[in-house]
Amino acid sequence: MAETLPKRSEIAEKDKWKLEHIFASEADWEQALAAVLARGGTYPQRMGHVAEDPCGAIREKFALMEAMLPVGEYAFLGREADNGDSACQARADKAMQAWVALETQTAFLEPELLEMDDQALAAIAGDPAMADYSEYIRNLRREKPHTLPKEQEQLLAMLGEVTGAPGNIFDMLTNVDIKFPDMVFEDGHTEPLSENNFGQYRESDNRSVRRQAFEHLFETYGKFGTTIAAAYSASVKKDVVMAKARNYPTALAAAMDPLEIPREVYDNLIQVMHESLPILQRYLRLRREMLGLDELHMYDLYCPITRDADMSLSYEKAFDLVLEGLKPMGEDYIAKLKEARDGGWIDVFPAENKSSGAFSAGSLAEVHPYVLLNHNDTLDSAFTIAHELGHSMHSYFSNISQPMPKRDYSLFVAEVASTCNEATMMRYLLERFPEKKTQAYLLNYFLEQFRTTCFRQTMFAEFERATHEMAQNGEPLTREALSKVYYDLNKVYYGESCAVDEWIADEWMRIPHFYNAFYVYVYATGLCAAVSLSERILTEGEAAVKDYRKFLSAGCSLPPIEALKLAGVDMSSPEPLRKAMKVFEDTLNRFEEAIRA
Repeated sequence: MAETLPKRSEIAEKDKWKLEHIFASEADWEQALAAVLARGGTYPQRMGHVAEDPCGAIREKFALMEAMLPVGEYAFLGREADNGDSACQARADKAMQAWVALETQTAFLEPELLEMDDQALAAIAGDPAMADYSEYIRNLRREKPHTLPKEQEQLLAMLGEVTGAPGNIFDMLTNVDIKFPDMVFEDGHTEPLSENNFGQYRESDNRSVRRQAFEHLFETYGKFGTTIAAAYSASVKKDVVMAKARNYPTALAAAMDPLEIPREVYDNLIQVMHESLPILQRYLRLRREMLGLDELHMYDLYCPITRDADMSLSYEKAFDLVLEGLKPMGEDYIAKLKEARDGGWIDVFPAENKSSGAFSAGSLAEVHPYVLLNHNDTLDSAFTIAHELGHSMHSYFSNISQPMPKRDYSLFVAEVASTCNEATMMRYLLERFPEKKTQAYLLNYFLEQFRTTCFRQTMFAEFERATHEMAQNGEPLTREALSKVYYDLNKVYYGESCAVDEWIADEWMRIPHFYNAFYVYVYATGLCAAVSLSERILTEGEAAVKDYRKFLSAGCSLPPIEALKLAGVDMSSPEPLRKAMKVFEDTLNRFEEAIRA
Protein backbone atom coordinates (compact mmCIF):
# COMPACT_ATOMS: atom_id res chain seq x y z
CA MET A 1 0.00 0.00 0.00
CA ALA A 2 1.70 3.16 1.21
CA GLU A 3 5.37 3.82 0.72
CA THR A 4 7.81 5.98 2.60
CA LEU A 5 7.17 9.57 1.60
CA PRO A 6 9.90 11.05 -0.61
CA LYS A 7 11.79 14.16 0.36
CA ARG A 8 10.96 17.37 -1.46
CA SER A 9 14.23 17.13 -3.39
CA GLU A 10 13.22 13.71 -4.73
CA ILE A 11 10.06 14.96 -6.44
CA ALA A 12 10.41 15.54 -10.20
CA GLU A 13 10.53 19.22 -11.14
CA LYS A 14 7.63 18.82 -13.56
CA ASP A 15 5.44 17.78 -10.63
CA LYS A 16 6.25 20.84 -8.52
CA TRP A 17 4.70 24.26 -8.78
CA LYS A 18 7.00 26.99 -10.06
CA LEU A 19 7.28 29.72 -7.44
CA GLU A 20 9.88 31.41 -9.64
CA HIS A 21 6.89 32.72 -11.58
CA ILE A 22 6.34 34.98 -8.56
CA PHE A 23 9.98 35.79 -7.78
CA ALA A 24 12.95 34.57 -9.77
CA SER A 25 15.07 34.22 -6.65
CA GLU A 26 14.97 34.54 -2.88
CA ALA A 27 16.99 37.72 -3.25
CA ASP A 28 14.22 39.21 -5.40
CA TRP A 29 11.72 38.23 -2.72
CA GLU A 30 13.79 39.91 -0.01
CA GLN A 31 14.04 43.04 -2.15
CA ALA A 32 10.26 43.12 -2.70
CA LEU A 33 9.63 42.60 1.01
CA ALA A 34 11.96 45.47 1.89
CA ALA A 35 10.33 47.73 -0.69
CA VAL A 36 6.79 47.13 0.54
CA LEU A 37 7.84 47.63 4.16
CA ALA A 38 9.55 50.90 3.27
CA ARG A 39 6.50 52.05 1.35
CA GLY A 40 4.25 51.05 4.22
CA GLY A 41 6.41 52.97 6.64
CA THR A 42 5.42 56.25 4.99
CA TYR A 43 1.67 55.59 5.17
CA PRO A 44 1.24 56.72 8.81
CA GLN A 45 2.06 60.26 7.63
CA ARG A 46 -1.56 60.33 6.50
CA MET A 47 -2.81 59.78 10.04
CA GLY A 48 -5.09 62.62 11.04
CA HIS A 49 -5.24 63.88 7.45
CA VAL A 50 -7.36 61.26 5.67
CA ALA A 51 -10.28 63.66 5.21
CA GLU A 52 -7.96 65.99 3.28
CA ASP A 53 -7.32 63.34 0.60
CA PRO A 54 -9.60 60.35 1.18
CA CYS A 55 -9.33 59.07 -2.38
CA GLY A 56 -5.56 59.10 -2.29
CA ALA A 57 -5.51 57.36 1.09
CA ILE A 58 -7.81 54.60 -0.17
CA ARG A 59 -5.84 54.07 -3.37
CA GLU A 60 -2.53 53.93 -1.52
CA LYS A 61 -3.76 51.35 0.99
CA PHE A 62 -4.94 49.03 -1.75
CA ALA A 63 -1.69 49.57 -3.65
CA LEU A 64 0.24 48.52 -0.54
CA MET A 65 -1.85 45.39 -0.13
CA GLU A 66 -1.46 44.51 -3.79
CA ALA A 67 2.32 44.87 -3.51
CA MET A 68 2.31 42.63 -0.45
CA LEU A 69 0.28 39.82 -2.04
CA PRO A 70 3.11 38.21 -4.05
CA VAL A 71 5.48 38.56 -1.10
CA GLY A 72 3.06 36.76 1.17
CA GLU A 73 2.04 34.14 -1.38
CA TYR A 74 5.62 33.19 -2.21
CA ALA A 75 6.43 32.67 1.45
CA PHE A 76 3.21 30.84 2.27
CA LEU A 77 3.44 28.45 -0.67
CA GLY A 78 7.08 27.70 0.02
CA ARG A 79 6.30 26.66 3.57
CA GLU A 80 3.26 24.58 2.58
CA ALA A 81 5.39 22.53 0.21
CA ASP A 82 7.93 21.77 2.97
CA ASN A 83 6.91 22.66 6.51
CA GLY A 84 10.17 21.22 7.81
CA ASP A 85 12.39 23.62 5.86
CA SER A 86 13.66 26.23 8.33
CA ALA A 87 14.33 28.75 5.55
CA CYS A 88 10.73 28.43 4.36
CA GLN A 89 9.49 28.83 7.92
CA ALA A 90 11.61 31.95 8.33
CA ARG A 91 10.22 33.51 5.14
CA ALA A 92 6.67 32.71 6.23
CA ASP A 93 7.34 34.33 9.61
CA LYS A 94 8.77 37.42 7.93
CA ALA A 95 5.76 37.65 5.64
CA MET A 96 3.34 37.35 8.55
CA GLN A 97 5.21 40.08 10.41
CA ALA A 98 5.04 42.27 7.30
CA TRP A 99 1.30 41.73 6.95
CA VAL A 100 0.82 42.66 10.60
CA ALA A 101 3.00 45.75 10.13
CA LEU A 102 0.99 46.90 7.12
CA GLU A 103 -2.31 46.27 8.87
CA THR A 104 -1.05 48.27 11.84
CA GLN A 105 0.31 51.13 9.70
CA THR A 106 -2.97 51.47 7.79
CA ALA A 107 -5.40 50.69 10.62
CA PHE A 108 -6.37 54.34 11.09
CA LEU A 109 -7.75 54.66 7.55
CA GLU A 110 -11.21 53.23 8.07
CA PRO A 111 -11.91 54.93 11.41
CA GLU A 112 -10.94 58.28 9.87
CA LEU A 113 -13.07 57.64 6.80
CA LEU A 114 -16.01 56.84 9.04
CA GLU A 115 -15.50 60.10 10.91
CA MET A 116 -16.34 61.86 7.67
CA ASP A 117 -19.87 62.89 6.82
CA ASP A 118 -21.78 59.96 5.33
CA GLN A 119 -22.81 62.06 2.33
CA ALA A 120 -19.14 62.70 1.60
CA LEU A 121 -18.47 58.96 1.61
CA ALA A 122 -21.47 58.38 -0.64
CA ALA A 123 -20.09 60.98 -3.03
CA ILE A 124 -16.73 59.18 -3.15
CA ALA A 125 -18.47 55.89 -3.85
CA GLY A 126 -20.40 57.51 -6.68
CA ASP A 127 -17.35 59.18 -8.23
CA PRO A 128 -16.55 57.45 -11.56
CA ALA A 129 -12.85 57.86 -10.81
CA MET A 130 -13.36 55.75 -7.66
CA ALA A 131 -15.54 53.07 -9.27
CA ASP A 132 -12.99 50.37 -8.40
CA TYR A 133 -13.54 51.10 -4.72
CA SER A 134 -17.34 51.49 -4.66
CA GLU A 135 -18.01 48.14 -2.94
CA TYR A 136 -15.27 48.80 -0.42
CA ILE A 137 -16.87 52.08 0.55
CA ARG A 138 -20.38 50.60 0.57
CA ASN A 139 -19.28 47.84 2.92
CA LEU A 140 -17.33 50.31 5.01
CA ARG A 141 -20.48 52.34 5.57
CA ARG A 142 -22.46 49.19 6.27
CA GLU A 143 -19.93 48.04 8.84
CA LYS A 144 -19.71 51.40 10.60
CA PRO A 145 -21.27 50.07 13.86
CA HIS A 146 -18.47 47.49 14.03
CA THR A 147 -15.49 49.73 13.29
CA LEU A 148 -13.58 51.00 16.32
CA PRO A 149 -11.74 54.28 16.94
CA LYS A 150 -8.43 54.37 15.12
CA GLU A 151 -6.29 53.79 18.22
CA GLN A 152 -8.23 50.61 18.98
CA GLU A 153 -8.10 49.48 15.35
CA GLN A 154 -4.33 49.86 15.43
CA LEU A 155 -4.14 47.83 18.62
CA LEU A 156 -6.20 45.01 17.09
CA ALA A 157 -4.07 45.09 13.96
CA MET A 158 -0.93 44.74 16.07
CA LEU A 159 -2.38 41.55 17.53
CA GLY A 160 -2.69 39.91 14.09
CA GLU A 161 0.26 37.57 14.55
CA VAL A 162 -0.88 36.65 18.05
CA THR A 163 -4.46 35.91 17.01
CA GLY A 164 -3.15 33.67 14.24
CA ALA A 165 -1.01 31.69 16.70
CA PRO A 166 -3.52 28.90 17.52
CA GLY A 167 -3.83 27.90 13.88
CA ASN A 168 -0.09 28.11 13.35
CA ILE A 169 0.56 25.97 16.43
CA PHE A 170 -1.94 23.40 15.15
CA ASP A 171 -0.26 23.37 11.71
CA MET A 172 3.22 22.85 13.09
CA LEU A 173 2.09 20.21 15.56
CA THR A 174 0.08 18.18 13.07
CA ASN A 175 2.21 18.62 9.94
CA VAL A 176 5.66 18.28 11.51
CA ASP A 177 5.80 17.14 15.13
CA ILE A 178 3.11 14.46 15.41
CA LYS A 179 4.29 11.07 14.19
CA PHE A 180 1.98 8.09 13.96
CA PRO A 181 2.82 4.45 14.69
CA ASP A 182 3.64 2.32 11.68
CA MET A 183 0.98 0.07 10.26
CA VAL A 184 1.76 -3.59 11.03
CA PHE A 185 0.43 -6.18 8.59
CA GLU A 186 -0.37 -9.86 8.94
CA ASP A 187 2.89 -10.94 7.31
CA GLY A 188 4.86 -8.83 9.78
CA HIS A 189 5.98 -6.04 7.45
CA THR A 190 5.37 -2.42 8.42
CA GLU A 191 4.45 0.73 6.52
CA PRO A 192 4.33 4.35 7.71
CA LEU A 193 1.07 6.06 8.58
CA SER A 194 0.58 9.78 7.97
CA GLU A 195 -2.24 12.20 7.35
CA ASN A 196 -1.32 12.08 3.67
CA ASN A 197 -1.81 8.33 3.32
CA PHE A 198 -4.45 7.74 6.00
CA GLY A 199 -7.14 7.94 3.32
CA GLN A 200 -5.69 4.92 1.53
CA TYR A 201 -5.77 2.80 4.66
CA ARG A 202 -9.29 3.76 5.69
CA GLU A 203 -10.51 2.67 2.25
CA SER A 204 -8.84 -0.75 2.51
CA ASP A 205 -10.88 -3.86 1.76
CA ASN A 206 -9.22 -5.42 4.81
CA ARG A 207 -11.27 -4.45 7.84
CA SER A 208 -8.40 -5.00 10.27
CA VAL A 209 -6.25 -2.58 8.25
CA ARG A 210 -8.78 0.23 8.28
CA ARG A 211 -9.53 -0.34 11.98
CA GLN A 212 -5.81 -0.25 12.80
CA ALA A 213 -5.38 2.97 10.80
CA PHE A 214 -8.27 4.64 12.64
CA GLU A 215 -7.05 3.52 16.04
CA HIS A 216 -3.44 4.54 15.40
CA LEU A 217 -4.47 7.94 14.07
CA PHE A 218 -6.98 8.89 16.74
CA GLU A 219 -5.09 7.36 19.65
CA THR A 220 -2.08 9.45 18.60
CA TYR A 221 -4.13 12.62 18.40
CA GLY A 222 -5.61 11.71 21.77
CA LYS A 223 -2.14 11.71 23.32
CA PHE A 224 -1.84 15.36 22.29
CA GLY A 225 -5.44 16.10 23.23
CA THR A 226 -4.73 18.54 26.04
CA THR A 227 -2.39 20.57 23.85
CA ILE A 228 -4.74 20.59 20.86
CA ALA A 229 -7.67 21.51 23.09
CA ALA A 230 -5.67 24.44 24.43
CA ALA A 231 -4.90 25.60 20.88
CA TYR A 232 -8.50 25.23 19.73
CA SER A 233 -9.88 26.82 22.89
CA ALA A 234 -7.62 29.82 22.29
CA SER A 235 -8.87 30.04 18.70
CA VAL A 236 -12.53 29.96 19.78
CA LYS A 237 -11.98 32.48 22.57
CA LYS A 238 -10.18 34.73 20.12
CA ASP A 239 -13.26 34.60 17.85
CA VAL A 240 -15.53 35.47 20.77
CA VAL A 241 -13.35 38.33 21.99
CA MET A 242 -12.98 39.81 18.51
CA ALA A 243 -16.75 39.63 18.00
CA LYS A 244 -17.34 41.47 21.27
CA ALA A 245 -14.66 44.01 20.42
CA ARG A 246 -16.46 44.79 17.18
CA ASN A 247 -19.92 44.95 18.73
CA TYR A 248 -21.33 41.77 17.23
CA PRO A 249 -23.75 39.74 19.36
CA THR A 250 -21.99 36.45 18.62
CA ALA A 251 -18.92 35.08 16.88
CA LEU A 252 -21.20 33.53 14.27
CA ALA A 253 -22.69 36.94 13.51
CA ALA A 254 -19.17 38.39 13.25
CA ALA A 255 -18.36 35.76 10.62
CA MET A 256 -21.55 36.04 8.57
CA ASP A 257 -22.66 39.66 8.75
CA PRO A 258 -19.62 41.13 6.97
CA LEU A 259 -20.30 38.69 4.12
CA GLU A 260 -23.95 39.77 3.98
CA ILE A 261 -25.09 36.21 4.65
CA PRO A 262 -28.26 35.94 6.77
CA ARG A 263 -27.96 33.78 9.89
CA GLU A 264 -30.92 31.81 8.50
CA VAL A 265 -28.64 30.33 5.83
CA TYR A 266 -26.60 28.59 8.55
CA ASP A 267 -29.66 27.50 10.50
CA ASN A 268 -31.52 26.35 7.37
CA LEU A 269 -28.60 24.11 6.45
CA ILE A 270 -28.62 22.34 9.81
CA GLN A 271 -32.42 22.05 9.75
CA VAL A 272 -32.58 20.56 6.25
CA MET A 273 -29.76 18.10 6.96
CA HIS A 274 -31.59 16.96 10.08
CA GLU A 275 -34.77 16.58 8.02
CA SER A 276 -32.80 14.40 5.62
CA LEU A 277 -31.16 12.11 8.17
CA PRO A 278 -33.62 9.27 7.33
CA ILE A 279 -32.15 9.15 3.80
CA LEU A 280 -28.64 9.04 5.27
CA GLN A 281 -29.65 6.21 7.60
CA ARG A 282 -31.10 4.30 4.66
CA TYR A 283 -27.79 4.65 2.83
CA LEU A 284 -25.82 3.55 5.89
CA ARG A 285 -27.97 0.45 6.30
CA LEU A 286 -27.37 -0.40 2.65
CA ARG A 287 -23.62 0.05 3.19
CA ARG A 288 -23.75 -2.36 6.13
CA GLU A 289 -25.66 -4.89 4.03
CA MET A 290 -23.25 -4.66 1.10
CA LEU A 291 -20.22 -5.09 3.37
CA GLY A 292 -21.84 -8.14 4.92
CA LEU A 293 -21.46 -6.80 8.44
CA ASP A 294 -23.55 -7.39 11.52
CA GLU A 295 -22.60 -3.93 12.74
CA LEU A 296 -21.28 -0.90 10.87
CA HIS A 297 -18.45 0.96 12.64
CA MET A 298 -16.97 4.38 12.01
CA TYR A 299 -13.95 2.79 10.32
CA ASP A 300 -16.31 1.11 7.83
CA LEU A 301 -17.66 4.38 6.41
CA TYR A 302 -15.00 4.98 3.77
CA CYS A 303 -14.12 1.63 2.25
CA PRO A 304 -15.60 1.08 -1.22
CA ILE A 305 -18.75 -1.03 -1.29
CA THR A 306 -18.53 -1.56 -5.05
CA ARG A 307 -15.20 -3.26 -5.53
CA ASP A 308 -15.44 -4.70 -9.02
CA ALA A 309 -14.91 -1.50 -11.00
CA ASP A 310 -11.28 -0.65 -11.66
CA MET A 311 -10.98 3.14 -11.28
CA SER A 312 -7.28 3.35 -10.45
CA LEU A 313 -6.10 6.52 -12.15
CA SER A 314 -2.59 7.88 -12.58
CA TYR A 315 -2.27 11.64 -12.37
CA GLU A 316 -2.02 11.90 -16.16
CA LYS A 317 -5.14 9.76 -16.74
CA ALA A 318 -7.04 11.55 -14.01
CA PHE A 319 -6.24 14.95 -15.53
CA ASP A 320 -7.35 13.75 -18.96
CA LEU A 321 -10.71 12.71 -17.49
CA VAL A 322 -11.05 16.13 -15.91
CA LEU A 323 -10.41 17.82 -19.25
CA GLU A 324 -13.03 15.65 -20.97
CA GLY A 325 -15.57 15.97 -18.19
CA LEU A 326 -15.39 19.75 -18.06
CA LYS A 327 -15.75 20.40 -21.78
CA PRO A 328 -19.26 21.84 -21.24
CA MET A 329 -17.55 24.77 -19.47
CA GLY A 330 -16.18 26.08 -22.78
CA GLU A 331 -13.06 25.86 -24.93
CA ASP A 332 -11.29 28.75 -23.22
CA TYR A 333 -11.93 27.12 -19.84
CA ILE A 334 -10.33 23.86 -21.02
CA ALA A 335 -7.37 25.69 -22.56
CA LYS A 336 -6.68 27.34 -19.23
CA LEU A 337 -6.84 23.96 -17.44
CA LYS A 338 -4.21 22.63 -19.84
CA GLU A 339 -2.05 25.64 -19.05
CA ALA A 340 -2.43 24.86 -15.36
CA ARG A 341 -1.30 21.27 -15.95
CA ASP A 342 1.75 22.18 -18.02
CA GLY A 343 2.59 25.65 -16.75
CA GLY A 344 3.82 25.18 -13.19
CA TRP A 345 0.57 25.88 -11.39
CA ILE A 346 0.35 22.55 -9.57
CA ASP A 347 2.34 20.77 -6.85
CA VAL A 348 1.20 17.20 -7.40
CA PHE A 349 2.45 14.45 -5.10
CA PRO A 350 2.80 13.83 -1.34
CA ALA A 351 6.22 14.44 0.18
CA GLU A 352 7.83 14.52 3.59
CA ASN A 353 6.68 17.56 5.60
CA LYS A 354 4.36 18.73 2.83
CA SER A 355 1.01 19.99 4.09
CA SER A 356 -1.76 17.45 3.85
CA GLY A 357 -4.94 17.88 1.82
CA ALA A 358 -5.33 20.18 -1.13
CA PHE A 359 -5.98 23.86 -1.83
CA SER A 360 -5.90 26.55 -4.48
CA ALA A 361 -4.22 29.91 -3.89
CA GLY A 362 -5.49 32.42 -6.40
CA SER A 363 -4.75 35.93 -5.21
CA LEU A 364 -2.07 36.78 -7.80
CA ALA A 365 -3.70 38.35 -10.83
CA GLU A 366 -0.36 39.10 -12.46
CA VAL A 367 0.87 35.49 -12.21
CA HIS A 368 -1.65 32.64 -11.98
CA PRO A 369 -3.33 30.54 -9.28
CA TYR A 370 -1.37 27.81 -7.55
CA VAL A 371 -2.74 24.39 -6.59
CA LEU A 372 -1.46 22.04 -3.90
CA LEU A 373 -2.41 18.39 -4.35
CA ASN A 374 -1.40 15.14 -2.65
CA HIS A 375 -2.33 12.87 -5.53
CA ASN A 376 -2.95 9.17 -5.06
CA ASP A 377 -4.11 7.00 -7.94
CA THR A 378 -7.76 7.05 -6.91
CA LEU A 379 -11.03 8.42 -8.23
CA ASP A 380 -11.14 10.71 -5.21
CA SER A 381 -7.85 12.29 -6.25
CA ALA A 382 -9.21 12.78 -9.77
CA PHE A 383 -12.17 14.67 -8.34
CA THR A 384 -9.78 16.66 -6.16
CA ILE A 385 -8.06 17.88 -9.33
CA ALA A 386 -11.41 19.04 -10.71
CA HIS A 387 -12.33 20.59 -7.37
CA GLU A 388 -9.17 22.62 -6.83
CA LEU A 389 -9.07 23.75 -10.45
CA GLY A 390 -12.63 24.98 -9.97
CA HIS A 391 -11.29 27.27 -7.27
CA SER A 392 -8.45 28.31 -9.55
CA MET A 393 -10.73 29.13 -12.45
CA HIS A 394 -13.02 31.12 -10.17
CA SER A 395 -9.98 33.13 -9.10
CA TYR A 396 -8.69 33.42 -12.66
CA PHE A 397 -11.93 34.82 -14.11
CA SER A 398 -12.42 37.12 -11.14
CA ASN A 399 -8.83 38.38 -11.43
CA ILE A 400 -9.06 39.18 -15.14
CA SER A 401 -12.54 40.73 -14.85
CA GLN A 402 -12.33 42.85 -11.72
CA PRO A 403 -9.99 45.52 -10.36
CA MET A 404 -7.98 44.54 -7.30
CA PRO A 405 -10.49 45.85 -4.70
CA LYS A 406 -13.27 43.71 -6.25
CA ARG A 407 -11.42 40.46 -7.00
CA ASP A 408 -11.58 38.56 -3.74
CA TYR A 409 -14.88 36.66 -3.84
CA SER A 410 -16.74 35.82 -0.65
CA LEU A 411 -16.09 32.71 1.42
CA PHE A 412 -19.76 31.88 0.99
CA VAL A 413 -19.35 31.21 -2.73
CA ALA A 414 -15.80 29.89 -2.51
CA GLU A 415 -16.87 26.24 -2.77
CA VAL A 416 -19.48 26.64 -5.52
CA ALA A 417 -17.21 26.63 -8.57
CA SER A 418 -15.08 23.79 -7.23
CA THR A 419 -18.05 21.58 -6.48
CA CYS A 420 -19.78 22.48 -9.74
CA ASN A 421 -16.73 21.06 -11.50
CA GLU A 422 -17.11 17.82 -9.55
CA ALA A 423 -20.84 17.52 -10.28
CA THR A 424 -20.28 18.18 -13.98
CA MET A 425 -17.46 15.66 -14.15
CA MET A 426 -19.63 13.06 -12.41
CA ARG A 427 -22.31 13.36 -15.08
CA TYR A 428 -19.66 12.85 -17.77
CA LEU A 429 -18.29 9.74 -16.08
CA LEU A 430 -21.76 8.23 -15.71
CA GLU A 431 -22.27 8.68 -19.46
CA ARG A 432 -18.80 7.46 -20.45
CA PHE A 433 -18.88 4.30 -18.34
CA PRO A 434 -22.34 2.71 -18.80
CA GLU A 435 -21.44 -0.72 -17.43
CA LYS A 436 -23.56 -1.62 -14.40
CA LYS A 437 -20.60 -2.24 -12.10
CA THR A 438 -18.96 1.04 -13.02
CA GLN A 439 -22.28 2.88 -12.76
CA ALA A 440 -22.71 1.51 -9.25
CA TYR A 441 -19.16 2.56 -8.37
CA LEU A 442 -19.70 6.11 -9.60
CA LEU A 443 -23.13 6.47 -8.03
CA ASN A 444 -21.70 5.33 -4.73
CA TYR A 445 -18.97 7.93 -5.09
CA PHE A 446 -21.64 10.59 -5.62
CA LEU A 447 -23.52 9.33 -2.56
CA GLU A 448 -20.31 9.64 -0.58
CA GLN A 449 -19.95 13.24 -1.73
CA PHE A 450 -23.34 13.99 -0.25
CA ARG A 451 -22.52 12.11 2.96
CA THR A 452 -19.11 13.66 3.49
CA THR A 453 -19.85 17.14 2.15
CA CYS A 454 -23.44 17.86 3.10
CA PHE A 455 -23.90 15.79 6.25
CA ARG A 456 -20.34 15.66 7.59
CA GLN A 457 -19.56 19.32 6.98
CA THR A 458 -22.90 20.31 8.52
CA MET A 459 -21.99 18.22 11.56
CA PHE A 460 -18.73 20.18 11.68
CA ALA A 461 -20.76 23.40 11.47
CA GLU A 462 -22.88 22.27 14.42
CA PHE A 463 -19.70 21.54 16.38
CA GLU A 464 -18.38 25.04 15.70
CA ARG A 465 -21.67 26.62 16.67
CA ALA A 466 -21.77 24.62 19.91
CA THR A 467 -18.17 25.33 20.93
CA HIS A 468 -18.50 29.04 20.32
CA GLU A 469 -21.74 29.15 22.27
CA MET A 470 -19.96 27.36 25.12
CA ALA A 471 -17.21 29.98 25.11
CA GLN A 472 -19.73 32.81 24.93
CA ASN A 473 -21.50 31.32 27.95
CA GLY A 474 -18.28 31.04 29.92
CA GLU A 475 -18.10 27.23 29.77
CA PRO A 476 -14.57 25.75 29.75
CA LEU A 477 -13.41 24.22 26.46
CA THR A 478 -11.51 21.30 27.92
CA ARG A 479 -10.44 18.26 25.93
CA GLU A 480 -13.17 16.24 27.64
CA ALA A 481 -15.89 18.81 26.97
CA LEU A 482 -14.95 19.23 23.32
CA SER A 483 -14.76 15.50 22.72
CA LYS A 484 -18.17 14.98 24.33
CA VAL A 485 -19.78 17.56 22.05
CA TYR A 486 -18.20 15.93 19.02
CA TYR A 487 -19.12 12.40 20.08
CA ASP A 488 -22.73 13.37 20.75
CA LEU A 489 -23.03 14.92 17.30
CA ASN A 490 -21.72 11.73 15.73
CA LYS A 491 -24.42 9.85 17.61
CA VAL A 492 -27.06 12.15 16.11
CA TYR A 493 -25.79 11.77 12.55
CA TYR A 494 -24.68 8.11 12.61
CA GLY A 495 -25.93 6.48 15.78
CA GLU A 496 -29.17 5.06 14.42
CA SER A 497 -27.37 2.82 11.91
CA CYS A 498 -23.74 2.77 13.04
CA ALA A 499 -21.71 1.86 16.12
CA VAL A 500 -20.16 5.18 17.14
CA ASP A 501 -16.73 4.09 18.39
CA GLU A 502 -15.41 5.98 21.39
CA TRP A 503 -12.20 7.18 19.78
CA ILE A 504 -14.18 9.08 17.13
CA ALA A 505 -14.75 11.60 19.93
CA ASP A 506 -11.22 12.87 19.25
CA GLU A 507 -11.64 13.37 15.50
CA TRP A 508 -12.22 17.11 15.96
CA MET A 509 -8.52 17.34 16.89
CA ARG A 510 -7.40 16.76 13.29
CA ILE A 511 -9.70 19.22 11.46
CA PRO A 512 -7.67 22.27 10.33
CA HIS A 513 -10.74 24.16 9.11
CA PHE A 514 -11.86 24.66 12.72
CA TYR A 515 -9.16 27.31 13.06
CA ASN A 516 -10.96 29.37 10.41
CA ALA A 517 -14.26 29.53 12.22
CA PHE A 518 -17.64 29.19 10.52
CA TYR A 519 -16.22 28.30 7.15
CA VAL A 520 -17.00 24.59 6.80
CA TYR A 521 -20.72 25.14 6.26
CA VAL A 522 -19.99 26.64 2.84
CA TYR A 523 -18.82 23.23 1.62
CA ALA A 524 -22.36 21.96 2.19
CA THR A 525 -24.16 25.01 0.80
CA GLY A 526 -21.66 25.03 -2.06
CA LEU A 527 -22.49 21.46 -3.04
CA CYS A 528 -26.20 22.19 -2.98
CA ALA A 529 -25.75 25.26 -5.19
CA ALA A 530 -23.32 23.40 -7.47
CA VAL A 531 -25.73 20.53 -8.12
CA SER A 532 -28.28 23.04 -9.43
CA LEU A 533 -25.73 24.94 -11.49
CA SER A 534 -24.26 21.83 -13.05
CA GLU A 535 -27.69 20.54 -14.01
CA ARG A 536 -28.49 23.85 -15.69
CA ILE A 537 -25.18 23.95 -17.58
CA LEU A 538 -25.63 20.41 -18.87
CA THR A 539 -29.27 20.86 -19.90
CA GLU A 540 -29.29 24.45 -21.19
CA GLY A 541 -25.79 24.64 -22.64
CA GLU A 542 -24.27 27.91 -23.83
CA ALA A 543 -26.84 30.23 -22.23
CA ALA A 544 -26.28 28.66 -18.81
CA VAL A 545 -22.49 28.70 -19.28
CA LYS A 546 -22.71 32.41 -20.10
CA ASP A 547 -24.64 33.07 -16.87
CA TYR A 548 -22.24 30.89 -14.90
CA ARG A 549 -19.29 32.84 -16.29
CA LYS A 550 -20.92 36.03 -14.99
CA PHE A 551 -20.88 34.49 -11.54
CA LEU A 552 -17.25 33.37 -11.88
CA SER A 553 -16.26 36.85 -13.02
CA ALA A 554 -18.17 38.79 -10.35
CA GLY A 555 -15.54 38.64 -7.61
CA CYS A 556 -16.88 40.70 -4.73
CA SER A 557 -18.45 43.32 -6.97
CA LEU A 558 -21.82 42.06 -5.69
CA PRO A 559 -22.95 40.53 -2.38
CA PRO A 560 -22.45 36.74 -2.65
CA ILE A 561 -26.17 35.91 -2.57
CA GLU A 562 -26.66 38.28 -5.52
CA ALA A 563 -23.62 36.91 -7.36
CA LEU A 564 -25.10 33.42 -7.23
CA LYS A 565 -28.38 34.73 -8.57
CA LEU A 566 -26.47 35.73 -11.72
CA ALA A 567 -26.04 32.01 -12.34
CA GLY A 568 -29.64 31.18 -11.43
CA VAL A 569 -29.48 29.98 -7.79
CA ASP A 570 -31.08 31.72 -4.78
CA MET A 571 -29.40 30.48 -1.59
CA SER A 572 -31.40 32.79 0.66
CA SER A 573 -34.08 30.11 0.49
CA PRO A 574 -33.87 26.55 1.89
CA GLU A 575 -35.23 25.20 -1.39
CA PRO A 576 -31.84 24.62 -3.10
CA LEU A 577 -30.88 22.57 -0.04
CA ARG A 578 -34.02 20.46 -0.28
CA LYS A 579 -33.55 20.03 -4.03
CA ALA A 580 -30.03 18.76 -3.39
CA MET A 581 -31.36 16.28 -0.85
CA LYS A 582 -33.85 15.11 -3.47
CA VAL A 583 -30.89 14.47 -5.79
CA PHE A 584 -29.25 12.52 -2.96
CA GLU A 585 -32.37 10.38 -2.59
CA ASP A 586 -32.71 9.90 -6.36
CA THR A 587 -29.04 8.88 -6.57
CA LEU A 588 -29.59 6.36 -3.79
CA ASN A 589 -32.59 4.92 -5.67
CA ARG A 590 -30.54 4.68 -8.84
CA PHE A 591 -27.68 3.05 -6.95
CA GLU A 592 -29.97 0.41 -5.48
CA GLU A 593 -31.29 -0.38 -8.95
CA ALA A 594 -27.73 -0.74 -10.29
CA ILE A 595 -26.53 -3.12 -7.58
CA ARG A 596 -29.65 -5.30 -7.72
CA ALA A 597 -29.86 -5.49 -11.51
